[in-house]
Amino acid sequence: MAGTDITKRQRPKVGYGELLATIADHEKYRQRLPGGKRAIFQFRDLSHLTMAGADLSGADFTGCNLQSANFSDTNLSSAVLYGADLRGAVLHGARLDRADLRGASLRGADLTGARLQDADMRDGVIAERDTSGNMRLKKPDHDAVDLGGARLVAADLTGANMTGVAAGRTDFTDAVLVNCVLTRANLTSAKLDGANLSGADLSGANLKDARLRGAVLVGVKLENAMMAGTDTQGVLDDKPRGRPLAELGVPIEEAFRLYRMWVETGGRQGRLFDFSRLDLRHIGARPGIVLTGASMDGVILQGLDLARASLQGAKLAEADLRDCNLSGADLRGANLSGAMLVRADLRDADLGPLTVSLDRAFPVNLMRSVLRSADLRGAKLRQAWLDEADMSRALLEGADLSEARLPQRQV
Repeated sequence: MAGTDITKRQRPKVGYGELLATIADHEKYRQRLPGGKRAIFQFRDLSHLTMAGADLSGADFTGCNLQSANFSDTNLSSAVLYGADLRGAVLHGARLDRADLRGASLRGADLTGARLQDADMRDGVIAERDTSGNMRLKKPDHDAVDLGGARLVAADLTGANMTGVAAGRTDFTDAVLVNCVLTRANLTSAKLDGANLSGADLSGANLKDARLRGAVLVGVKLENAMMAGTDTQGVLDDKPRGRPLAELGVPIEEAFRLYRMWVETGGRQGRLFDFSRLDLRHIGARPGIVLTGASMDGVILQGLDLARASLQGAKLAEADLRDCNLSGADLRGANLSGAMLVRADLRDADLGPLTVSLDRAFPVNLMRSVLRSADLRGAKLRQAWLDEADMSRALLEGADLSEARLPQRQV
């Protein structure tokens, strides 16, 4: 097997009839039905074809021409896209968990809202047969996975290996890059505003002129990273923010215990605390915590598990609740005006009015809140104030928005 490049050969075109038949056979293969056959398209031309919504998990697209193909909402989990040409492809909402994308080109592709957890995006080498039938190694037209100019807004790249990726001018706004390996990545002029890069390894990466406004950089490795001209305005890193915890006068565990006692006894026992503007990221998972009516304006709770929390009537204006698990939480009547709820899990949360008497109820105030990519499926938002809220890419299936005041342009 020689190590020299060979001339790029013509990829045989796949027609729609063959495509549909192959997808049907692959579905049988997935379900282990008679006649099932794994979809293998190695070194074929599927450019401009539509596979939107199909389940092609585990399919083999090695070396394929997939330029401008439509993979919207397609399941490509564990698919082999080794050395594939996906330039200009539409992968909006696609699932690519554990996909092999080594050596692929995704230049200009749209991966908005796509999921690429644990995807392999390192460089790669393709083995092809030449005209004499001999196997030869061929480097792709690029040395590394090419994401130049691609759109990965709100994409989930948790745990992806992106070593040496070429991502100049790529848009990662609000993307999840938690524990992502980006060593030696070229992120020149990339846009990472609001992205969650917690635990990411950016050692030796080129971040020249990149934008990371409001990004989460907790536990990030930046050894030997080039950051000339990098915009890090408003980033959330490991440095404590806000008021010192010492102002509470007691350890945080004792403060939570006394506050819960105050709530459960109607103020007869326990103690009232002001948690506003505290950085509470260190408290760890707190499912079911009782903070009914608490003063928490400007509090930082980013990334915490607060599932089923009792937060009815809480004052959470301008709070940082990004990436929080608030599923099933009781937030009736809470003031969340201006709160950051990007990527928050609010499934089945109660954000309805808090009734205090027969003729008096307080609706949830979500005015000017940021709910981009938040999961509000099954949430109760009856009569909620959502004026000027940013709900772009929020999931609202099954949510109750009856009598709610909605933002004019987004819902």
